[in-house]
Amino acid sequence: MLRTLFAAIAVMASATFLSPASAQRLPLDRIRLPPGFSIALFAGNVPDARSMAQGRGSVLFVGTRSGGKVLALPHQNMKATRVVTLASGLNMPNGVAVKDGALYVAEVSRILRFDDIESRLDNPPAPVVVNRSFPADTHHGWKFIRFGPDSLLYVPVGAPCNICAPDPDRYALIARIRPDGSGYEVVTRGVRNSVGFDWDPADKTLWFTDNGRDMLGDELPNDELNRVTRTGQHFGYPYCHKGDLPDPEFGHVRNCTEFTPPEAKLGPHVAALGMRFYTGTQFPVEYRGNLFVAEHGSWNRSKKNGYRIKRLVVADGKVVKQEVFAEGWLDGQRAWGRPVDLEVMPDGSLLVSDDQAGAIYRISYRAP
Repeated sequence: MLRTLFAAIAVMASATFLSPASAQRLPLDRIRLPPGFSIALFAGNVPDARSMAQGRGSVLFVGTRSGGKVLALPHQNMKATRVVTLASGLNMPNGVAVKDGALYVAEVSRILRFDDIESRLDNPPAPVVVNRSFPADTHHGWKFIRFGPDSLLYVPVGAPCNICAPDPDRYALIARIRPDGSGYEVVTRGVRNSVGFDWDPADKTLWFTDNGRDMLGDELPNDELNRVTRTGQHFGYPYCHKGDLPDPEFGHVRNCTEFTPPEAKLGPHVAALGMRFYTGTQFPVEYRGNLFVAEHGSWNRSKKNGYRIKRLVVADGKVVKQEVFAEGWLDGQRAWGRPVDLEVMPDGSLLVSDDQAGAIYRISYRAP
């Protein structure tokens, strides 16, 4: 049975050693940052690099979406030394999370666990299936996962469409489970497609990005940044978008006033994905506790939007300021890179994954 179960998974560690040539001639000099900040290549040759999770040691784990692989990047002096393929042949293994030495990986319909992974990079164990009860729909089926302050694993399930009214107990939600896969609970509903969330270090509330629907024109609707203050909140999908825009098809069913509005509107079709509260100390004091959001960039807007990293200042649970922190991946109307996820490293630098360029960057600060 186990042989059948894992027949489609090639758990064969293979490593690519990195050299200066791995920089792939990426035009990092085009990236514009505030004074004192700089960007460098942490790792090249990371095709389809998506969600990231730092292990207990000097290993960064990286999921992919179309690549079907889960990768490990051992690093030294804040640069990856090699890229190890831990598993391949998986179904959109976008999400990765680490707990108690185990690597959790989110496929479309199930969660896998690789035990004691950091000591077995070159001989990874067969994965344990933690939970196999999630929908198999591939439309918005890729998942970001992360463990919360409550030690539970948070797992979003996107809407299986651009706009529809799916089963609210199965789709368009964020759920959580225990590390062993039991105890499934819906945390919040009305979430079209969240591919990034984090907890405010000040009050432990959950914040998440949500991608707005398509086919309402270039300017509507905005992507959202939302905050969960209690279990059971509903954030509007499919009835209401960005807190104040009734959907032309479903808006007559329920009023926008019934739902929790976003804490910030991030812009139309920017594809806001990964987000992290900055918990390091390397950046200047005014950046600590700020929220950074990776905008993957629009896919069908007539004038491209996004392809950058936003900085949002949060105080007492409210966004008091938002501005562009890093940009330059979009050159005119041509994009050479697309930021996906962010990770605050132990030294306080900020990693950025880029699935288009197949790279991971490191943003650091030194006083000018």
